[in-house]
Amino acid sequence: MSLPIFYILASCLVFYISLIAIMTFFQERFVYLPDAVLVETPAVRGMPYENISVRTLDGLLIHGWIVKAENAKGCVLFCHGNAGNISHRLESMAIFHSIGYDVCIFDYRGYGESEGKPSEEGTYSDAVAVWKYLTGTRAYDPLSICIFGRSLGGSVAAWLAARVEPGSLIVESSFSSLPALAAHLYPFLPVRFLLRLQYNTEQEIGNVACPILIVHSRDDDIVPVSFGRRLYEAAGQSKRYLEIFGSHNDGFYVSGLMYRNGLRDFLDEYMTGFRKKEKPS
Repeated sequence: MSLPIFYILASCLVFYISLIAIMTFFQERFVYLPDAVLVETPAVRGMPYENISVRTLDGLLIHGWIVKAENAKGCVLFCHGNAGNISHRLESMAIFHSIGYDVCIFDYRGYGESEGKPSEEGTYSDAVAVWKYLTGTRAYDPLSICIFGRSLGGSVAAWLAARVEPGSLIVESSFSSLPALAAHLYPFLPVRFLLRLQYNTEQEIGNVACPILIVHSRDDDIVPVSFGRRLYEAAGQSKRYLEIFGSHNDGFYVSGLMYRNGLRDFLDEYMTGFRKKEKPS
């Protein structure tokens, strides 16, 4: 082997090993892309809202909003994706608001005004804390709550729904597991062996007892539609599948009435209606 070729191969090997090391030690920075600045509030969309602050089991304060609908038929607990913060989800909140549902949306630790640093266990802990707040402090009947999650939030939502008893679950644009998605996005790297983060949506969704709606775009440019179909197959018997169109980040918006009516029809059929637990006198 000539010396120049040896140097080229050695350089490529060093680069490959360095890339693996970066993916291994800094994987959280590739997965969690928080934004600390809230760019606007639901008020700019004509939605009355309330700031909430919820303390997690490990002592962090998690920030969120509750948007109330007139004559609400239930409440949607909104678990957002891996980037930005709650202020980037106003279009989605407006859709649920327009079909008659309260929305409780929160930022994971390290996002927006929430304290701490994001982690897989942390996102689960944050979701549990907000669930307990809704069903305890705010006295929502669990069966009047739909847990909704988009993208990474779909995995958080499925994890939570497998451990509590909501009225329904909606998983949108999510993946079977983070290692499976990473293997699709980075086929040249041994990511299945490198990832500490798992977010095994497929495993969790198989343990969910409530009705489930899987929403996925046939045009999703980040999480292929095959992942959505796989989640649908893993779900229990009481399930629906809504295939929309558009990219990963705008499918819910560009699909328009197809998306809105699909959510409304599912929620109106399976939610028990807005009820609050009676407090003991």
